[in-house]
Amino acid sequence: MEKESQKILIRNGNEEHIENDDIFSVNDNFTSKLNRIKIQMIPAKNEIRKKEEILLEINDDRKHEIEAAIIRIMKSRQKLIHNELITEVTKLLQSRFLPDPMVIKKRVEALNEREYLKRDENDLNLYHYIS
Repeated sequence: MEKESQKILIRNGNEEHIENDDIFSVNDNFTSKLNRIKIQMIPAKNEIRKKEEILLEINDDRKHEIEAAIIRIMKSRQKLIHNELITEVTKLLQSRFLPDPMVIKKRVEALNEREYLKRDENDLNLYHYIS
């Protein structure tokens, strides 16, 4: 019979055969001078969902921050070319987080739809602030 400190896993069950209701756990007292074993814990499904929910909340909050930055910049400049606007927004927000240019573009389009901004009729790359 093996010593308790030589078993990596401990099984809670009386039979010699493994049953469906047997419970296995990691033996914290396991020691070996020859082998090192790393056991990675798998996160529970509810923890993964929590992380996804948190990321969604963060991204939702960031959308509002990006929109506020766009409005702040456009209010002071009145008109700005698309690439310059993305650069300005990135510079303004980089101390808090690094915004994705595609997200900035979507927020600009959302502000355009809600009539905070409008595109120039002659140059579609130019935005005007609507006060």
